[in-house]
Amino acid sequence: MRTIIRAFFRLLRLVLTPFMLLSEKLSTPKAISRSPEQQAEIDKATENLALYQFRACPFCIKVRKEIARLGLNIDLRDAQNDPAHREELLKGGGTVKVPCLLITNGQGEKQWMYESGDINAWLNRQFG
Repeated sequence: MRTIIRAFFRLLRLVLTPFMLLSEKLSTPKAISRSPEQQAEIDKATENLALYQFRACPFCIKVRKEIARLGLNIDLRDAQNDPAHREELLKGGGTVKVPCLLITNGQGEKQWMYESGDINAWLNRQFG
């Protein structure tokens, strides 16, 4: 019975993924406009950020839309299909749970932030 349930949900995910990605593409907002100097400052500030994510995760889509709305250049790391990124997330953050924003400060200290709402709130406080 467990095998049937797993197969059902894998099939459901397989069917829904293209629709979720299309929906993301069609509903992603345009970036806020900044002067080239302001955007350069923002780009420099986002150099130490990385988002560990799954491509079709609805919570990851929510964070990617906010990143796009704020016009941020954050490194997107696929923790589902890239074993190296998955291992980094497991070792650094303690669990393979997405979305997860890796924040590295100037001294090299790392903070792993989970939960899409917390990530979006932090991004808005820093760059909104």
